[in-house]
Amino acid sequence: MDTLDPLDQTLTLIASAPESASALTLYALACTLEHQKAGCLFKLTKLFDLPADQRRLAYGLMELLAAGEVGTQRWIAAKSTMDDLIRGTPRHSV
Repeated sequence: MDTLDPLDQTLTLIASAPESASALTLYALACTLEHQKAGCLFKLTKLFDLPADQRRLAYGLMELLAAGEVGTQRWIAAKSTMDDLIRGTPRHSV
């Protein structure tokens, strides 16, 4: 899992099992990262529920925030796909 971008990896994980606890946890993190004015409030203890490789995805998403990539066109497109996958609307190919 280490060679791909964390945003792409998260999309792949969510597409493979959108109803899984890991997918929902990473999706919740992605959602909260979009609320910078509110402090990106995310319950960090939820990271305990993720296996180590998926925690690295969470850290990668947080690093995208630090790099100023949250809110870019690429982020918006990926988040829109995540929204559709989680909500069960017609699946996108990822």
